[in-house]
Amino acid sequence: MHFRFLLPLAALPALAQAQTTTPTAGFERLPSGTEYRLFRRDAAGRYAPRPLAAAPSPTDTSRAGQFMLVHLSYLTGRDSVLQSSRQLAHGQPVPVPVPTGFRKGSPEEALAILQPGDSAIFRLPADSLFRGRPVPAELRRGGNVLVLQATAVRQVDQATAMAAAQRIQQDVQAEQQRRARAHQAEQTLKDNTAIADYIKANDLTGKAQKTPGGTWYVITKRGTGPLPQAGQTVSVRYRGTVLATGKEFDSSDKHGGTPFEFTLGAGQVIQGWDQGIAMLPKGSSAMLIIPSTLAYGSRGAGADIPADASLRFDVELVDVKGKATAAAATTAKPAAKPAAKGKAKPGVKAAPRKAVKK
Repeated sequence: MHFRFLLPLAALPALAQAQTTTPTAGFERLPSGTEYRLFRRDAAGRYAPRPLAAAPSPTDTSRAGQFMLVHLSYLTGRDSVLQSSRQLAHGQPVPVPVPTGFRKGSPEEALAILQPGDSAIFRLPADSLFRGRPVPAELRRGGNVLVLQATAVRQVDQATAMAAAQRIQQDVQAEQQRRARAHQAEQTLKDNTAIADYIKANDLTGKAQKTPGGTWYVITKRGTGPLPQAGQTVSVRYRGTVLATGKEFDSSDKHGGTPFEFTLGAGQVIQGWDQGIAMLPKGSSAMLIIPSTLAYGSRGAGADIPADASLRFDVELVDVKGKATAAAATTAKPAAKPAAKGKAKPGVKAAPRKAVKK
């Protein structure tokens, strides 16, 4: 179980040495050079400075195995937020191991100061933190310092920390899924409008048909063979273009004219291919018009297929071989009433010529 949600503190080296200059106004300084401001709420609920009795010791193991639930933020010296656990963990404090055995001058030393109820601000010189590596431009522009803000909520054992981390992970995943569904619904409306305009502009009204799954197809030459069924191996010649621009991104000609083979309905290709090829009798030539949500979605594919791009494929179903799966064989329909095939997750399968699952 990983508890680090922000910048990896352990990856940052210790400060080279204690600073000899005067501390930044309003800050105290540890012997190692780390600058800090430490606060705690008083009885009236106001923040008041908390004196630090002694610098934390790397040999102190009294809190070994314990975790602190904290709110953490990383900022530049000019208060530009780089990362915030409140945003990443949806307002929940994240579990961080109470540091022991740390190097003096390291971020772990700073966090070792914290007791439940504390709030603190730490200033860490960027040149020392990134010693031997380039300092990120944003930090250099922001005063060449990394600012760490921390609020310690409570100290817990490992089991409680793991449960907290799991809740955060579940919440984050649920939010990502919610946003993905919302984006897909919005993009579907845009795709439908763009495809309808394309069909009208290219005089395809009445010729273009739509699979139950949402892929459009126009059979330009109907073959005399049977419809392919799920589980069979199909061989396809193709040319793929971005619908909005007409720019070609791949074709069989780029691969010596060799037809592309894949198992129909197995999720080896984008959904639009599984759906569209299933509509074509062997020997057919056709145009497939595939919405972005049935192609590569918001990720796109490489430099040639932008995010949220609907695609056009001109295809020829050269061959169909092998046995269909048992379910397909018992539910196969005649060519006049084809059924949609394939239920791969949108945007996660590779394109023709890149058919391995990711």
